Amino acid sequence: MHMKLKLPAGDFRAYLFDCDGTIADSMPLHYIAWKQALGEWNCDFDEELFYSWGGKPVREIIADLNQRQGLAMPVKTVAQRKEGLYYNLLPQLKPVPEVLEHIHAQHGRIPFAVVSGSERESIVKALTTLDLLDKFEVLVGAEDYHNSKPAPDAFLLAAEKLGVDPAHCLAFEDTAMGIQAATAAGMASVRVPSPMERRQQASVEQHSHAIG
Repeated sequence: MHMKLKLPAGDFRAYLFDCDGTIADSMPLHYIAWKQALGEWNCDFDEELFYSWGGKPVREIIADLNQRQGLAMPVKTVAQRKEGLYYNLLPQLKPVPEVLEHIHAQHGRIPFAVVSGSERESIVKALTTLDLLDKFEVLVGAEDYHNSKPAPDAFLLAAEKLGVDPAHCLAFEDTAMGIQAATAAGMASVRVPSPMERRQQASVEQHSHAIG
């Protein structure tokens, strides 16, 4: 049983999707990879902090953790180790069912783009694993723009490539930074709950069923 994702009202001529945590339920796998890579340097990474930093580039995360915990982890080395561990976990990747529903409902009717803070290679690997790569006309990854989310650049670039006015684009995002970026681009957006929120929601529902 999963929650329905309610879309805002509007005449949408394109859907723009973040990848990690939005199309791909990849955040739990990313977290496992982070815990292992950082554990090798005796660095802690709390799950709540991990989700609150959703959308932050890998290297910034390592630099920020260094600062917070007084560590000197080599940013490039740890970033490569973390990505390698994540790629090993990719065969376990599943889609986010609430979002998949909307992809299937509108595919072929309106164009789709992926707008991600990850590099293109990572996006292609994830979408290929999920057998969804052919659903997207445009992929916008970290190497395609200068200013990352919450700046609107990535979303504006995707709209331009699709040839659709931002006012007629709907953005699907799981992070606050992503929603800010879409809003700054003049787009309506829909927020996808994080796995942590979905877990909490499921236990609330189980609890209420038990009482009822």
